Amino acid sequence: MSAEATNPSATGRRRGRPRIDLRRLGRAALLGPTGRDRLPDAIGHVADAHRAHHPEADLAVLRRAYELAESSHRGQFRKSGEPYITHPLAVTLILAELGAETTTLTASLLHDTVEDTEVTLEEVREQFGEEVAYLVDGVTKLEKVDYGAAAEPETFRKMLVATGDDVRVMSIKLADRLHNMRTLGVMRPEKQARIARVTRDVLIPLAERLGVQALKTELEDLVFAILHPAEYERTRALIAGNATAGDALATVAGDVHAVLREAGIPAEVLVRPRHFVSVHRISLKRGELRGTDFGRLLVLVGEDADCYAALGELHTCFTPVVSEFKDFIAAPKFNLYQSLHTAVAFPDGAVAEVLIRTHRMHRVAEAGVVALGNPYAAPADGPDTADDEERADPTRPGWLSRLLDWQRSASDPDTFWTSLRADLAQDGEITVFLPDGGTLALPAGATCVDAAYEQYGTAAHACVGARVNGRLATLGTVLRDGDTVQPLLAEDTGSGPSPDWLEHARTPAARIAIDHWLSTHPHDTGAPAADPRPPASVVTGRRPTANAVVDAPHTGVRLAGCCTPVPPDTVIGFAVRGGIVTVHRAECPAVPRMESLGRQPVTVRWSGAAPCRVTLVAESFDRPRLLADLTEAIATAGAAIASATVEPPSEQRVRHTYTLGLADASGLPALMRAMRDVPGVYDVSRAQSPASAR
Repeated sequence: MSAEATNPSATGRRRGRPRIDLRRLGRAALLGPTGRDRLPDAIGHVADAHRAHHPEADLAVLRRAYELAESSHRGQFRKSGEPYITHPLAVTLILAELGAETTTLTASLLHDTVEDTEVTLEEVREQFGEEVAYLVDGVTKLEKVDYGAAAEPETFRKMLVATGDDVRVMSIKLADRLHNMRTLGVMRPEKQARIARVTRDVLIPLAERLGVQALKTELEDLVFAILHPAEYERTRALIAGNATAGDALATVAGDVHAVLREAGIPAEVLVRPRHFVSVHRISLKRGELRGTDFGRLLVLVGEDADCYAALGELHTCFTPVVSEFKDFIAAPKFNLYQSLHTAVAFPDGAVAEVLIRTHRMHRVAEAGVVALGNPYAAPADGPDTADDEERADPTRPGWLSRLLDWQRSASDPDTFWTSLRADLAQDGEITVFLPDGGTLALPAGATCVDAAYEQYGTAAHACVGARVNGRLATLGTVLRDGDTVQPLLAEDTGSGPSPDWLEHARTPAARIAIDHWLSTHPHDTGAPAADPRPPASVVTGRRPTANAVVDAPHTGVRLAGCCTPVPPDTVIGFAVRGGIVTVHRAECPAVPRMESLGRQPVTVRWSGAAPCRVTLVAESFDRPRLLADLTEAIATAGAAIASATVEPPSEQRVRHTYTLGLADASGLPALMRAMRDVPGVYDVSRAQSPASAR
């Protein structure tokens, strides 16, 4: 399989700069440097692409970097036969076309010199500065990572350590892999497949996370051609058999442009052909494809407000497909992607998908973090300052920084790898809001556990529950896009997560943090198990004497166990068998039942301070040591526990029922407050269990 055969983007490549002839570059490289005042012909294309994005860029440093790279690689050849210098040139050209700044391009030209030649890192530092040396060193370490299947869990850990906190290292690595994939045809089929699998599982998801869609889509097509040759050939034949599909989209593009022009909205309307993998996916989704299915329309406008104005015009003049509308401007994706997605239908059943974004959004959508320039430099004063301030580095803090934290916290490589693969496989995302107006980006299916760790990090170990849209919710509650979530943390920072939390954690941050805590606290996981079991009851002490009296001598009085009245509750008595008067609280559910049975109420009054008994129900979120903390709070308040019942946990909620003896009923409010202050307890109430008439 030749390099050209494995390059599916060759037939559907974007209009614009043509593919560079590597053999011609190789011949130019062999001629050596040119005059001092002129850039070598071999990097003329790089200079043109760089100046297109950065008109004021100083190209002198690129010339010096090329001269060092060319002289150090002279005599080295790639397996395809071209001079080796063509590889760093091609990698640098990829980054230049994406808009990378000069420092990144300089490091890209030199990225193989320290590893493959006699040039030292110290020489790079002396000639080009600390920043370039840091990037070259990071890429060199990435090149040493073993991508063998047996080393897979360790691969990513080493990559992240090598990357450090500078995302530009990973950008160079992605461009390096793209060029290697373009020229992979010279290798044995089994080696092609191995490299393609690692690219699919590791580097393509990374390109997606970093927002570099231009690299991601071409890598997807190259991997598709190698790992799924039959499906690739069918897709290639499908595209070739619909060579005139672009005409249908071009007609729609003309109609859209006319509508926007009449509305006074300056816009550029382009037809973007789908890449191979996209055509394959949509054919599986829709079956037989129409001409408009082979591409999408891209509407580029000047301002954010113009995006919504253009959307309104399209939905007014065409029939919108409501289910296809998505607003990634109001809620950008985790990788900075912003755009409005919609689709319009036509009388013949054809559907055209439309993307609406500003020119600035388009640069970021295509190049992701590469389009940010140097994301670690402070904005310079000048006309572009405002634009720079709009840009945000998604990795500081962000996804890459979180990965670094995960790999440090993971108890072992397999834990980290499993969690990371699950995260990379997520293709859906939701945005939830915090009470203070902030937002959290979480994968689809995330729970309150994930939100807690996303917001608080390891401090979420003390989480006892959450409020979702203002209502109390368990930690296992699945969040939906647009929910407002407020994780609730206990004041006792020494508490920790239950093993059950792992069943609800979806993000690597949550799973790794919980795993790490459980592995370092093997004896602190005493939360009740989630499987059903009989309630446990503990009975101590004797029932105190009631201080309720009736105006009938020699009549026994008993406080009802269903509502356990205490002074100064309003109470009602009913005579039952044996000449006993049972005393209920006035609001007890048993009172109307007694009256319906014809039982006559008996007047009851309290006779001053005397020991009393009350039944309280504590509703709480499950956590270790909860029972111990509750009983301690009860004892501290001066109450004696007559009995205690703990029901099996349900959805991480636990109900504790206590029958308590108090020396004086006036201490009941203070007791209930003390119980509510126990971390994890969200409600304490008097018992209201039903009672049968006797």
